Amino acid sequence: MSQTDGARIYDVRDLPGLDFDPFLQESLSDAPVSRIRLPHGKGDCWLVTRHKDVKFVTSDPRFSRNVLGRSVPKMTKHFIPLDRAVSFVDPPDHARVRSVVSSSFTQRSVDRLRLRARLLMDELCIGLEAAGPSADLVHHVISPFALAMISEVIGIPSTDRLRIRDWAQTVLTRASDDAQALRAEEAKQASRDYFRQLASQRHAEPRQDVMSTMVAAVSAGRIDEEELLALATLMSLNGWHAVCNNTTNMMYVLLTQRHLMERLQREPRLTLSAVDELLRWVPHKHGVGQPRIATDDVVVSGVLIREGELVYVSYVAANWDERVYSDPSTIDFERKDPPHMAFGHGPHACVGPLPTFLENRRIESSSIRPVAAPAVHGIRPTSTYREKDQKFGLLQ
Repeated sequence: MSQTDGARIYDVRDLPGLDFDPFLQESLSDAPVSRIRLPHGKGDCWLVTRHKDVKFVTSDPRFSRNVLGRSVPKMTKHFIPLDRAVSFVDPPDHARVRSVVSSSFTQRSVDRLRLRARLLMDELCIGLEAAGPSADLVHHVISPFALAMISEVIGIPSTDRLRIRDWAQTVLTRASDDAQALRAEEAKQASRDYFRQLASQRHAEPRQDVMSTMVAAVSAGRIDEEELLALATLMSLNGWHAVCNNTTNMMYVLLTQRHLMERLQREPRLTLSAVDELLRWVPHKHGVGQPRIATDDVVVSGVLIREGELVYVSYVAANWDERVYSDPSTIDFERKDPPHMAFGHGPHACVGPLPTFLENRRIESSSIRPVAAPAVHGIRPTSTYREKDQKFGLLQ
């Protein structure tokens, strides 16, 4: 493991399949709170990996998300969210912004999506079967399903959805040079301009969608326009990208560990718990996410983090902490351990875990329903599958 001035260098290499990151594994075992250096930005930062420490850092108000205007070590050359994104906001403003859309992601709201989700999934699976051998499951089913569901929630017309997908792919792909970073910034600006136009349309003609809800909140003074644009961009781009990638990785697991697929076919009652366990097991993020900054001296598991120092947490590592999850490398559909943190923890936890869970469940349910989706039974993983290449990963 490379090391510079006491800080371990995290070069975030591409890994085959869904191999667990050896850097995170070493951190969990030997250096749960440690200094690291990331590929971009200046200086070192802290990495926190154990379950109890991740929960502590993500819920303690002394660790702030307000890092804008600072030169911070990071995974990519650009900041992914827009400047006014809720990702960079601390309570109470954070709760103020989230409250505008939180009602759109309740259990009741999700229940209203179930019939539409089932009909859409059946339609896409029929299309996959019609495409014949060598049809790509991600292209025909997983990606369009995830894109359609988040678009219908937000209120994005079907004619505009491929632009959302392309912007998400550009913005959420790690930029390693100036040209890639520029393309990401251009995509962010394009999405911002698009959502301003869509907001203007909803102001003139409101509908039953999240965009209309946010426009009404601007008119009422609950949020401002920049907060609307940042929130719409975050939910739309992440809403497709996260579900598409996580679900593809889940399907990869079921295809490469056939005994798991066969068990679900025998015991479909396990589908809910299977989705939950795969959310824990699958590394939903390559590397680390958004940083926090200590606003005071704080001790984390005996390690002093000083005011002004930057801290990252790894939910991926925390979900594999053997102090919390028995035999964490094993997929157990009947696991009784504490809840995972695939959707985050604390004030900045995912605003839409229920719709995400619904989408993952619908895809997995379809994969084990031979009447509704016979084509899915013939799929296989490509020989070059890597986590970062999900969009070309599963063939019929």
